[in-house]
Amino acid sequence: MAVVQKAIKDLAHYPSLKGKRVFITGGGTGIGEALVSAFAEQGALVAFVDIATEASEALCTRLASAGLPAPLFRHCDIRDIVLLQATMAAMAREIGDFDVLVNNAANDTRHAVEDVSVEFWDNNIAVNQRPLFFTCQAALAGMKKKGGGSIINFSSISWHLGNGGYPAYVTAKSAVIGLTRGLARDFGPHNIRVNTVTPGWVITERQNELWLDEKGEADIKRNQCLSGKLLPWHLARMVLFLASDDSVMCTSQEFIVDAGWS
Repeated sequence: MAVVQKAIKDLAHYPSLKGKRVFITGGGTGIGEALVSAFAEQGALVAFVDIATEASEALCTRLASAGLPAPLFRHCDIRDIVLLQATMAAMAREIGDFDVLVNNAANDTRHAVEDVSVEFWDNNIAVNQRPLFFTCQAALAGMKKKGGGSIINFSSISWHLGNGGYPAYVTAKSAVIGLTRGLARDFGPHNIRVNTVTPGWVITERQNELWLDEKGEADIKRNQCLSGKLLPWHLARMVLFLASDDSVMCTSQEFIVDAGWS
């Protein structure tokens, strides 16, 4: 966290985010942790869900100890849509209707074509694709009451690159673009903007532990236009812009943050 704070201390502050109500999926670790922290630093009131209870509670404590607005956390398995929407409703009653929704949660577990069962496929879609629509559905009424809002859906450059090794994941992530564009048209009359943020290979703790080896290091150096590793806070900065009033006329777009890989 200290390294991240040093890196972003002189970057943009968005006055329009102060006091905004923000809901984030998968906010306890990785990119989600950076998102929760970044919004709190802007003075926003953040509610988030995750299945990583210990890490999420530690994040809330750390931010509150730093004098930032304490996030509201609830354990929630986003595959359970009824529970997810009920949790969103309960959190909105507690802190107010959401101005910003960030669909961040995902699972990019590798899998071979031969090993994919119907159950595995359905579970992958239930994590990586289905919740995006139903969080948008749940947030819609509140955003309409407030006269607008911003929704940011996360995709992945994996499908742009034609990556193999996780077909259910790339299918789900490619579908994010279609959902964003369709909802942007439906939600636009209510002044609700819908955009996609597409990360490259973001080196979270999970990526570092499971998949970043010497070959991966070489791939990064060879394929990125910019040197250095892509980190969670780089994605958070793009999300802050899209959540703020500075991006007031941006909707139905895909914003790629991948250091030039794609």
